[in-house]
Amino acid sequence: MKSMRPSGLFMTRSMRIARKWLNAGNPTEHFAEAGFGGASIKKKITDSLGIERNVAAASGAVLLVGLGEELWKKFLPKYLESLGASVAAVGLFGTAEDFFDAIYQYPGGWLADYWGRRRAFLTFLAATVAGYLIYLFSPTWPYLFLGLAFVMAWQTMGSPTIFATIGDALPKERHAMGFTIQSILKRIPMVISPLIGGVMIGAVGLARGVRIGLLITLALAGFAAALLLALQLPRMGRDAVRMGGVWNSFHPTLKRLLASDIVIRMCEGMADIFVVLYVTNVSGITLPRYGVLVSVQLLTSILIYLPSAKLAERVGRKALVVATFLCFAFYPVAVILTHSFAGLTFVFTLGGLREIGEPSRKAMIVGFAQQQLRARTVGLYYLVRSLSISPSSVIGGLLWKVRPETPFVTAGIIGLLGTLLFALSVRQQDAG
Repeated sequence: MKSMRPSGLFMTRSMRIARKWLNAGNPTEHFAEAGFGGASIKKKITDSLGIERNVAAASGAVLLVGLGEELWKKFLPKYLESLGASVAAVGLFGTAEDFFDAIYQYPGGWLADYWGRRRAFLTFLAATVAGYLIYLFSPTWPYLFLGLAFVMAWQTMGSPTIFATIGDALPKERHAMGFTIQSILKRIPMVISPLIGGVMIGAVGLARGVRIGLLITLALAGFAAALLLALQLPRMGRDAVRMGGVWNSFHPTLKRLLASDIVIRMCEGMADIFVVLYVTNVSGITLPRYGVLVSVQLLTSILIYLPSAKLAERVGRKALVVATFLCFAFYPVAVILTHSFAGLTFVFTLGGLREIGEPSRKAMIVGFAQQQLRARTVGLYYLVRSLSISPSSVIGGLLWKVRPETPFVTAGIIGLLGTLLFALSVRQQDAG
C-alpha cells in the first residue's frame, strides 16, 4: 500500500485535532464529568457564555488565523515604508483596505446565504492564503496592493458569515454574549501576537520578521481550515431578493445606527493607520515598545467584553454604544497629547475601551436582520459603511502634510459629531 502524501497526512492530523477540540474540548463537559452539578451547571455556563458547536468552530478558526496575521499586520505601514513607499502611499494603502472592506462585504454575505456558511468560509480562507503568498514574495511595495485584494477576503467576506453563523446558532437573547465570546477569541491574538511580532522584528529586522510571520500564518491557516470543515449549519432556501430589497428590509433604527457608525469610522480611518507612524517617528517609541502598546490596547478590550455584555443586559445597549463612540472620539486626540511611553500606555488603554459597546452594536445589527437575509443584511450594512469611509485615510495623509497632528485633531471632532448623531437619533427602547 502506498504511503500517504505529506499534504494529506497534514490535513488528516488537522481534522483529528479539530474533532477532538470540538467534541471533547467543550470546557463545560469536564465540570459535568467531575460531578460539579452535572448537566445543569453545563447548561447554565453554555447559555451564559453563548458556547455552541458551530460558533466554537468558526470562532476557533478566526482565533488561529488571527494568531498568525497579528504577528505582522500592525507593522505593515512600516514594512511599506521600508520597501520605499511614501506617507501618501501608506495612506493610499489604508484607503485600498477600506475599499476592499467595502466591496467585499455584500458578495461575502450573498455567498454565505447561497452557498452555506461552511463553503463560504473555506473559499474566503483559500483566497486569503493566496494573498499571504503574494505578500511573502513581493519584491517592491506596489505588489502589496495586489496581495491586499486577496488577504481581505477572510477578514471582510468572512465578516457577514461569522455574524450569520452566530445569528443562526444562537437565540436572539444570547446574540450579544455570542458576539462577546467571538470578539474575545478574535482579539486574543491581537494581544499576544503583536508583542511576539515586535520582539521578532527587533531581533531579525523588519523585512525578515514580517516574512517569518507570514510563514507561521500559512501553517495556522491549515489548522483553521480543518476546524471550518466541522461546521454543520443548514443552508437557507434561495430567493430572488436583490440588493434593493435587502436595503428596504432594514429597520429604521438600523439605518440610524449605520449613519452614526459611518461618521465614527471616518474618525477612525482618518487617524488609525498613522498612529504607528506618529508614535514611532514623532514620539520616538521603538517598534518593540509599540508592540507592547498594541497589546495593552487589546488586553483592555478583552477584559471589558464580558462585563460590558452583562452591563448591557441591565442598562440597555444604547449607553454602551454611546460610550464606545466617545472613546473613538477621544483616542486620536490623546495620541498626540503625550510622547512618553508611560503616557501612551494610558492612551492605548483608552483605545481598548473603544470596544466596550461593540457586542451591543453587533447584536443590534443581527437582531434587526431577517433570518433568510441575515448574511446579506450584514454585508450590505458594512458595504455602505466602508464605501462611505474609504477616502478617510487619503484625507488623513493629506492632513498629515499640513502637520502630523492635524489628522488626529480632525478625527476627534468628527468622532464627537458621530456620537451626538447616535445619541439624538436612536431611542433606548429601539436599541434593546
